[in-house]
Amino acid sequence: MSLQLYFAPGACSFVPHCLLELSGAAFEPMLVKLHKGEQNEAAYHAINPRGQVPVLVDDGLVISQIVAIVLYLDQKFPTAGFLPCEALARAKAIETLAWMNNTVHPTFTHIFMPHKFSDQPAVQAELKSYNTGLYRGLLGELQALVMAAQAKGQIWLSGANLGPLDAYSLTLTRWGSLAGIDPQTFPVLWAFVNQVAAQPAVARVIERERLQLNLFKTA
Repeated sequence: MSLQLYFAPGACSFVPHCLLELSGAAFEPMLVKLHKGEQNEAAYHAINPRGQVPVLVDDGLVISQIVAIVLYLDQKFPTAGFLPCEALARAKAIETLAWMNNTVHPTFTHIFMPHKFSDQPAVQAELKSYNTGLYRGLLGELQALVMAAQAKGQIWLSGANLGPLDAYSLTLTRWGSLAGIDPQTFPVLWAFVNQVAAQPAVARVIERERLQLNLFKTA
């Protein structure tokens, strides 16, 4: 099969995973078990020396980094309309995608993997606590984006078609629940995420990755 997506359940690879399902194209989902360290094995490093997901392989050609993969899939499947065609609307959609990837995503990494940033337990605890507060604010910004889109009569964040911003919103909201932030405290965002999850292509990915949307647990 010419198209392969290397993914890990619940990771940001969920975004291109959804796009491939939405495209209707045949592809092979390749599970990488991060909890077992498969990303660090020589076989995976031969595909991506950085040991990260997602990785898209198209007819033997390797593409890594989520923004690059999204832009590639958008051009490979133009009729899917993953991103707007009009110049300004497209730029604004990519602007939001970049913000999700370079601001919201790394903030969660400081919560979920503080050991990447310090080998001191006390510092790790402080990183986790501080960035949880930041992340809550970023989810508020994400909810504001949803509300702004809805005010313009848009069903989805970048326009008429379900796309990467919507799938990434689901992932980021789900991560918030892992960080101890109840997504239901953002009711507009939570309703939107459930709307995304109900779409058949997204539901297939959720089933394949065996995901639970809300992992928040009360103390």
